[in-house]
Amino acid sequence: MGQRRGQPLFILDEDAERTQGKDAQSSNITAGKAVSESVRTTLGPRGMDKMLVSDSGDVVITNDGATILQEMDIEHPAAQMIVEVAETQEEEVGDGTTTASVLAGRLLAQAEDLLDDDVHPTTIVEGYQQAAEFALEAIEEQALADDVDDEELAAVAESSMTGKGTGDIDAAALAETIVEAIRQVQADAGVDRDAITIRTQTGPGASATELVQGVISEEEPLHEEMPRDLTDATIAVLDLDLEVREAEIDAEY
Repeated sequence: MGQRRGQPLFILDEDAERTQGKDAQSSNITAGKAVSESVRTTLGPRGMDKMLVSDSGDVVITNDGATILQEMDIEHPAAQMIVEVAETQEEEVGDGTTTASVLAGRLLAQAEDLLDDDVHPTTIVEGYQQAAEFALEAIEEQALADDVDDEELAAVAESSMTGKGTGDIDAAALAETIVEAIRQVQADAGVDRDAITIRTQTGPGASATELVQGVISEEEPLHEEMPRDLTDATIAVLDLDLEVREAEIDAEY
């Protein structure tokens, strides 16, 4: 890439193609719809799982939109934007990635129809922005009250686990554990997700999941008879590394 009079200059590969105008619009919309369509069939009660095979032969079976899109090798810039939509949804909410991707694809499809009817792109964008405002107002009106009960929260948690590889655990049981954890850190301002730490350990399986209301030290005990759990313990807080030195034995015979 070079620069001339403040404008960047790009040197493209000889096989590169350049599109502009309606051809560029059509290419971008087609790529975005293709990515959206790839996860559409996983949505809903009759949604199907996808089996993804990587170049190294690793197999992933899931119906989670974020996982599917992350495993796909997508290079088209417009298609990559759909992936970013799913990633943002996953990061901010933790669920709804497939729905977000499908909605984005449908918005592109509707925009394509409007472009074919000679509606200016700026008008389409303004219309979508106005529609988004109406949608947000409707969501606010239908949102559950702050005093939602545990049963409703558990139903939301259980639904969010669909297709996320929860293993052998009963989703309903794990949902109850999640609700219990949320209630422990709930405040008037909401729930601080950073107040809940998730740790994975090698063990009998996901069915061993439990909520620990305390501190977990990921260290091996020095002796097998040392206690694994302590209640009402005296805690020493040290601002330095604490290591156990190996005993030096200097014996002469």
